[in-house]
Order: sequence, then C-alpha cells, then structure tokens
Amino acid sequence: MGQYKRFSINWGSNTQEELKMDEQRIYKQAKQKVEKKKGFYKHLSAFIAVGFFFVAMNVATFFNGDADAPHLWFFYPMLPWSIGLLIHYFSIFGLPGSNALSEKWEEEELAKELARLRRMQQGRLGAPAEPEEGLDLKELEKEKEARTNWEEEDLV
Repeated sequence: MGQYKRFSINWGSNTQEELKMDEQRIYKQAKQKVEKKKGFYKHLSAFIAVGFFFVAMNVATFFNGDADAPHLWFFYPMLPWSIGLLIHYFSIFGLPGSNALSEKWEEEELAKELARLRRMQQGRLGAPAEPEEGLDLKELEKEKEARTNWEEEDLV
C-alpha cells in the first residue's frame, strides 16, 4: 500500500497568525465603536440632567424676577447644546433612515474612490488609451454620394 501524504487545503493566504491579527483588529475596532457609543450616552445623560436643572431653576425663579414680564430662559443654553448633541449623534450613528455618514457608506465611497484612482493610475502607466470620441462621418459621406438630391442643410 502506498503512503498517503497528509495535506491541508489553504483556502486563502491567511495563516493562523494572520487570522489572529485580523481578529485582534476587529476586536479593537468594535471596542472603539462601543467606546464612542458610551461617550454619546454619557453626553446625552449630562444633557438631560442639566436640562432638568435649568428647567427647575427657571420655574423656581419664574415669578421672582420682574413681575411685569416673567421670562423663560432655560432654552437659551440648551439650544446650542442640543445642536452639538445632534452632531455627536450623527457622527456616531449616522443619519436615521439613510446610510449617509454610516460606516457602510464610508466603505462604499472609499471603494469607489480607490477604483477611480486605480483606473486613473492605469491610464497614466501606459494602459491602452480609450479612443477619443468624435463624429465618424464616413457613413454619412457615403450616403451623400449615393443620394445626389441631398443638400448640405439636410445633413445637419
């Protein structure tokens, strides 16, 4: 009986070490994403707590000021902060209902840009140039010769 060689099929060029490195990279990216989300939720909780404090202060002092014109002021500091909070939200989670500003959109745009730059690079490195687009009037000239009753204005 012949001896059988033991072999392993390598479906890709990834070795165990490369797979371990990829897993570490994925874990690091996931951890960074979770940290960003955690930062947003901390920002949101601070916004809510300070907002309630401002509303309570405003209600407590509403009638203590000028009796002729009570004034609601709590939204003055909260409005710019809410805009900042929205920007923070969009930077972490993207625009709701669309993939704009999401990681998937970013990856797709990166792939498109890489493909475009590679095409440009191939064009500069001596890849066959695409023929210039222009009007090929040879067929029209043949038609003109075949039909002598045509005038120049008819060909426009």
